[in-house]
Amino acid sequence: MADSMMSKAATMEIPISSNGDSRNLAEDDSLEQAAKIQWSLREKVGSPAGLRDLQQVMVSGPNLNETSIVSGGYGGTTEGIIPTSSIKGSNMHHTSSNSSMTAEEATKGIAVEKFDIMKKWGLNTYKMISERFGRGSRTVDLELEAQIEVLRETKRKYENVLHLARALTNHFYSMVQTQHALGDTFADLSQKSPELRDEFGYNAETQKLLCKNGETLLGAINFFVSSINTLVNKTMEDTLMTIKMYENARLEFDAYRADLEELNMGPRDAVTMARIEAAQQQYQIHKDKYERLRNDVTIKLKFLEENKVKVMHKQLLLFHNAISAYFAGNQQQLEQTLKQFNIKLKPPGADKPSWLEEQ
Repeated sequence: MADSMMSKAATMEIPISSNGDSRNLAEDDSLEQAAKIQWSLREKVGSPAGLRDLQQVMVSGPNLNETSIVSGGYGGTTEGIIPTSSIKGSNMHHTSSNSSMTAEEATKGIAVEKFDIMKKWGLNTYKMISERFGRGSRTVDLELEAQIEVLRETKRKYENVLHLARALTNHFYSMVQTQHALGDTFADLSQKSPELRDEFGYNAETQKLLCKNGETLLGAINFFVSSINTLVNKTMEDTLMTIKMYENARLEFDAYRADLEELNMGPRDAVTMARIEAAQQQYQIHKDKYERLRNDVTIKLKFLEENKVKVMHKQLLLFHNAISAYFAGNQQQLEQTLKQFNIKLKPPGADKPSWLEEQ
């Protein structure tokens, strides 16, 4: 019993060396706390529930002043726990000013401190949190945003048309290949079956004609697919990239505007006035950038709409005329359709690389 008491007392009296200085440990706790908040943000900030959790952590998270250090090492008892507040009280002489803070001021100070830590992670993270947590207002251009949403919806529908047209091309290509093989088989049997020579011969000629017309139709459909692919994945995508740049510029503009408004509401001493001047310059820079990109988006949306109508008018007419001529058995009209749209088929035997491999 005596040995256990001595061991326990020795554990309680272990001094904190320079390697375990209380101020360093407090800083480590602060860094660890910031790291936990950062990982929580990265994992959850994409979901509404995650945003609410993070907001709660910011406002009501544990007070770093109440964190305790276990001097007895791993597995120590509660008797060996030394509150950091007592360590600070022994090393610092301004505890009286801290004790005068009200609970509301302490909570507000913690929230501001944590928000400043998150602000240092990067401007983009800070902007997102600032806007989503209501610290700053959002600039809204209702007309432009409605046009952007229409473009995104149109792109989704055109992507579906492109997917279906490619599927049609693949299936029809398989059918043409089958017709070609069937025609060759009929022709071979016509030579080896004298009693059915004429019948096999007629069917061989029919399959060869269908195969030829099918290859002509495949050329038209391939041209249709290529044009839609260019419209969707190049022209529309280019406009959407500009829109993404515009939305990022809008976020930056709102963040700097919120900072400037916050500084203008504070005291007007020399330090604050210098910060206001710097914030005003950043605000103007990002305002100009935002307005320039907004104009770029407006212009690109206008030209995209005009280009889309022009391209689709031509491609839909081609698709209709080619399909109608093929299934009507009008070979002359089918060939005329390709000439009308300047579509040139590959000569026989030029199958490497094939048009299907170029998709």
